[in-house]
Amino acid sequence: MPATPHWPPKSAPRLFVPTALDAGVQVDLAAGQANYLGNVMRLGVGGEVLLFDGMSGEWLARVADSGKKHMSLSVERRTREQEKVPDLWLAFAPVKRAQTDWLVEKATELGVARLLPVITQRTIVERVKLERLEAIAIEAAEQCNRTTVPPIAEPVGLSAFLKSRDAGRRLYFADESGGEPAARAFELGAAIILTGPEGGFTDEERAAIRAAQNTVAVSLGPRILRAETAALAAVTSYMALAGDWR
Repeated sequence: MPATPHWPPKSAPRLFVPTALDAGVQVDLAAGQANYLGNVMRLGVGGEVLLFDGMSGEWLARVADSGKKHMSLSVERRTREQEKVPDLWLAFAPVKRAQTDWLVEKATELGVARLLPVITQRTIVERVKLERLEAIAIEAAEQCNRTTVPPIAEPVGLSAFLKSRDAGRRLYFADESGGEPAARAFELGAAIILTGPEGGFTDEERAAIRAAQNTVAVSLGPRILRAETAALAAVTSYMALAGDWR
C-alpha cells in the first residue's frame, strides 16, 4: 500500500517584507512576523525563510538572530524572478465586510494586478478599511506563491471612476441585464473588470457605464450571482480566456 502523502507539503515559510531585497541585506521583522516564525513555526537561528518585496522576486533568507519579540534575517540568494501577471484590474463595489475580505483574498490568489473599490448608489458599505484589505492581500500573496501584492486604491464614486479611467484600458462591465457572453468577450490586453453591489447598478448607472468609451458589457450567464461571486467569476473567466491560464 502506498504511503499517504503529507499535506500541506513541508516548505520554508513565505513572508512579504517592505524592504528592498538583495543578497546580503539584513531584514528586521515586525513583531507579528517575528512571533509567527519564532513561536508558531518554531524557527530558530539558521532556519530558512522565503521573502518577497513585491518588486524583485523571491529570496532565500536565514534567521540570523532571534529573541522573544524580535527576529533578524540575512538574505542569501534569489530563488525566483519577479512574476509577470496579466494587466487586469478589478473594480468592485464593496459589500459586507466578510464578503469583501473574501473577494480581496481570492482576487489576489487569481492574479489580479490591482483592486479598485468603487462606490455606487446601492453600495451599503459606508467605510472601506484599506489597511485591513491590504493585510488580507499580503497574506493571500504569501500563501499562493505570488511575488507581487496587488495595490488597493482609495475608494471612489462611480462617476469619478468613469471620468478618471484611462480609456485605452478596456472596461468589461459585468451587466446583470445582459451583454456579450464571457466566452466571447474577453480579449488580450490591458483591462478592467467592473462589478456591482448587492442589488446591482441602477438604470442610470448602467446607461453611464455602457456609454463610456471602450466599454464592453459582459454576461456572466443565466443565473443571478451574488456580488462577490460575480466578481470572482468574471476574473476566473478572464484568466482562462485572456490571462495566464491559457
